[in-house]
Amino acid sequence: MARTKKAAEEAAVKVEEIKEEVKSVAEKAVPVVKEAAAKAKSTGKRAAAKTKAAVDKAVAKDSYYLQISGNEIDVAAVAEACKADYKAKGHRTPKAVTVYIKPEEGVAYYTVNGKGSEDFKISL
Repeated sequence: MARTKKAAEEAAVKVEEIKEEVKSVAEKAVPVVKEAAAKAKSTGKRAAAKTKAAVDKAVAKDSYYLQISGNEIDVAAVAEACKADYKAKGHRTPKAVTVYIKPEEGVAYYTVNGKGSEDFKISL
């Protein structure tokens, strides 16, 4: 019985020591957490401003559509699809893409930086 009581007392002492250590760590962590939260809030505002500017820029773009034989082709979407196709083939994002839309064939051919290939085509 005495051993159990002594073990319980030792455990209680250890618990109190741990509580004090946790309290000490928490007190040190609070300013760090507050600083990180303030920094994140500031960064969030800058990111929101950049996103808004990007959206405004995207909305302000002109749109081009090719209407032929009852079909409508979004030229900008075809150009983006050509870039994505080129990148999916293991290349870096192209700098200059020229697109040749052939609605009668249902495909768009493209060249990248003035160079073409039989593989450089997408279905419409």
